[in-house]
Amino acid sequence: MAPAAAQTPGGQAAPAQAAPAAPPAGAPDPSQNQPQVQPYNRQTAPPSFADLAEKLSDSVVNISTSQRVTGSRGIPIPQVPEGSPFQEFFDDFFDRNGQGTQPEERSRRVQSLGSGFVIDPSGIIVTNNHVIADSDEIVANFADGRKLTAKLIGHDPKTDLAVLKVEPPAPLKAARFGDSRKLRVGDWVMAIGNPFGFGGTVTVGIVSALDRDINSGPYDRFIQTDAAINRGNSGGPLFNLDGEVIGINTAIISPTGGSIGIGFAVPTEIAAPVVDQLRQFGETRRGWLGVRIQEVTPEIAESLGMDKASGALVAGITDGGPAAEAGLEPGDVVLSFNGEPISAMRELPRIVADTPVGDSVDVQIIRKGERMTKQVRVGRLEEASEPASQTTEEQPSEEPAPTSSVLGMSLSPISETAREQYDIAPEVEGVLVESVEPGSDAEEKRIRPGDVIVEVSQERVSRPEDITRRIEDLKKEGRRSALFLIAGANNDLRFVAVRISNDP
Repeated sequence: MAPAAAQTPGGQAAPAQAAPAAPPAGAPDPSQNQPQVQPYNRQTAPPSFADLAEKLSDSVVNISTSQRVTGSRGIPIPQVPEGSPFQEFFDDFFDRNGQGTQPEERSRRVQSLGSGFVIDPSGIIVTNNHVIADSDEIVANFADGRKLTAKLIGHDPKTDLAVLKVEPPAPLKAARFGDSRKLRVGDWVMAIGNPFGFGGTVTVGIVSALDRDINSGPYDRFIQTDAAINRGNSGGPLFNLDGEVIGINTAIISPTGGSIGIGFAVPTEIAAPVVDQLRQFGETRRGWLGVRIQEVTPEIAESLGMDKASGALVAGITDGGPAAEAGLEPGDVVLSFNGEPISAMRELPRIVADTPVGDSVDVQIIRKGERMTKQVRVGRLEEASEPASQTTEEQPSEEPAPTSSVLGMSLSPISETAREQYDIAPEVEGVLVESVEPGSDAEEKRIRPGDVIVEVSQERVSRPEDITRRIEDLKKEGRRSALFLIAGANNDLRFVAVRISNDP
């Protein structure tokens, strides 16, 4: 039987193509030089999502919360000058309308709706912290119509997660956590939740992006999806096509409050350890290093002699903390922690937080161009506020200190008057920035009068001439920028790379 003629998109028969001639004997086969395409075995989208939705819906619950709030009701009578002709008018008006003389304090019950999902047949439910925050009563509404009162086991505002417990008369249908690290941009995902109070709503879409930082907390690594996520979906699960939870829907970007195809979910890579700790302890027990860090910019990397901008720059060390005991110093760049490379600053807090408290781990750093490894015993992050900053005592006036200008900054030694004026702590030593030239690189890098230059390219300075000498040394070394360690407002330390050369 003759083969059918190939058809073009227009329906016309395409001209027959001759089979390629075989290569001469002994000649290399050109097909051997072609890249080999590996088969893609990832599960493709089914013709319908109905079976998957039916299988998963019973594990998703609607969360209803209520709280009683107290507010004022009524309008106070305006105060007018004594003897004013308007006094009688206001008295008559408010008496006729029954407003009285003082606002009335009344309480009312406020309700809100969200989503959640069962992770244990015994009645353990996961949702968002903001869904149940400050609530007096939490009720889990199931697909079969049951309503069970839920008790809060634990919550974590930093990842916006909460764990609840209900007492079901029979085992519940539970969802299982999957591995969000296997996700790829373009993978299909399904969201089930309670948007706008319409419980059991199913939407599908794809993973739009991974590792999104939306500045909502220190551990941001959100999954971004275009599956319709709306108000009320918060706390609900984001499933892959294997029926595994790979994210907890948490936030949306929308000017109207409705879905515009930009939703965010906490990946299970972050959520699962937090949920385990909340179930076990009722609180999180995160690892703690005891450092303040900042981003390594290309300018900072060049000033430190690094090949590329990576890692986390240590800007400050907590006295008595794990980093201080291990010998870490301001100016060190953390390249890896416990064997995990740090490609960007924001990765370090998450990796440290996930490390068990009390473990001793290797921390690879670069210090003054030299790579070295320090062993750190991980402490526990205490969720407590920092102590108030100290104030300085009043000091007698002094003669103004001599100043000099370097890189657009007027510098002088720190006088006692300056310590009082700028609230510089007694332990801060260095060179005072008295003024900054408009348009200079120092101004662009937000160096301000009252800042104190503590180090220049990892060398301590105490006089303006120390800075001048260090800048000249760096120019001779061919450096294009100098790394300043600055003590700014509240005596917080930060690193700033300032250009010392206009060469490209």
